[in-house]
Amino acid sequence: MYIVACYIAYLVLSLTVTVWVAHTLHKNGRVFLIDTFHGNTELADSVNHLLVVGFYLINIGYVALALRTTETLASVRESIELVSDKMGVVLLVLGGMHFFNLFVFSRMRKRSRSSVSPFPPSANQIPGLAK
Repeated sequence: MYIVACYIAYLVLSLTVTVWVAHTLHKNGRVFLIDTFHGNTELADSVNHLLVVGFYLINIGYVALALRTTETLASVRESIELVSDKMGVVLLVLGGMHFFNLFVFSRMRKRSRSSVSPFPPSANQIPGLAK
């Protein structure tokens, strides 16, 4: 009976944390993506939505794969330790994915900013104004 309670606790906790993290990233990542895509809100929102879908697929897939255990649980203590171990790994995976996404987006943002000149174009660079 302990194992069923562990499975339920693990699924509830893992899915709750996954949904919370996805919501937080979606909400707070929008501003960052809009800046990265030079104010193109439609593109930023689309990419943001696709990232959340991928985030859910990867994390819920991992949670489902990690659900299985071969341990026999004889006490409440062992049940709590099992759920704690599994949740710790889920949190590490979520954190790792978060920092990987931050790394990728900071590179995208840096590349996008370097392609935009900080200086206005000179008269001979604007068609029709060159003399």
